[in-house]
Amino acid sequence: MKKLYCFDFDGTLTYKDTMFLYLKFYDATKFRIQFVKHIPLFVLLKLKLADAEKVKKSFIASILKGESKSKIEKKAELFFKEFYPQIFRENALEFIKNIDYENTESYIVSASLDIWVAPFANEFKMKLLSTQAEFKNDKFTGNFIGKNCNGAEKVNRIKEAVSDRKFDKTIAFGDTSGDREMLAWANESHFEFFH
Repeated sequence: MKKLYCFDFDGTLTYKDTMFLYLKFYDATKFRIQFVKHIPLFVLLKLKLADAEKVKKSFIASILKGESKSKIEKKAELFFKEFYPQIFRENALEFIKNIDYENTESYIVSASLDIWVAPFANEFKMKLLSTQAEFKNDKFTGNFIGKNCNGAEKVNRIKEAVSDRKFDKTIAFGDTSGDREMLAWANESHFEFFH
């Protein structure tokens, strides 16, 4: 029986949202300054009066734009060492440990940036589908390549990744409205399964 597992990352496998955690870890001083500056945008976002992708891009760029790829990746490795495994739900780790990799293909499908999720995906021996950071001349431009990997985009990315390979069962795990399309698309879906 060939299975395809699709796991949302933040909140589904972890207890915390990793974007704020990583950006604070990257540069705590800059993080505090930019967080305060972005409060009006966060408020508008809560009131559904701002575009989530734009606010996210603006906040990430305010801290990481112009930084070198090697520095960002090095920080991501240190971030992984600092926060793994304690930010993960114990039963999620238990579940992942028991995946039969012979007959299963597993993906982390996340709106978070590939920058800081990649080390965790590697640890879990999973492929990563996420929002992609754009680098030019080794510097982060502050932009994303393609769309924010959320909502319908999650399904588009999965379909593109598996192309025409057939699976007996597709199983998705999520915990927010951003996972709704992925959960609807899968044969079997689990909402807040590890909570």
